[in-house]
Amino acid sequence: MKKQKGDRMLDPQQFEVGEAWIAFRLNSAPIRTERDGDFNCVALMDAASCYILGSELVPAGASEPSSMYSRRLLKGSQKHEQQLPRTLFVTEGEVADLLTREAIRQKIDVVPVPEADLFVFIGEARQGFAQRFEMDRGETH
Repeated sequence: MKKQKGDRMLDPQQFEVGEAWIAFRLNSAPIRTERDGDFNCVALMDAASCYILGSELVPAGASEPSSMYSRRLLKGSQKHEQQLPRTLFVTEGEVADLLTREAIRQKIDVVPVPEADLFVFIGEARQGFAQRFEMDRGETH
């Protein structure tokens, strides 16, 4: 990071590309499917570029991504950067023990952060996802 950890607010300009990733739920309400039930979309984003590196649909009834989803999400995201980050920010209060354990196993420092502190990173992505999802809900395919 370019700035010290004692700084109050996180900002994309504090980071180099690939240095830190953010794990968060992209959707605000479950994604409903007729055949397979409800899902949440868990995403990994690069903190410097705010680029979404990867995402996984996780059954809404699950409190967190499974070990398989967690490994697949980290491995798929690593393809974009060609390396894993030094730091993974996770939203405080959201259960992500398996994703956190997998990140620690991969020697990534995991830092819980209040969701409000991540809004500068994830707000636009969530808004775009919500707009797209709401548009698709009204269409028939």
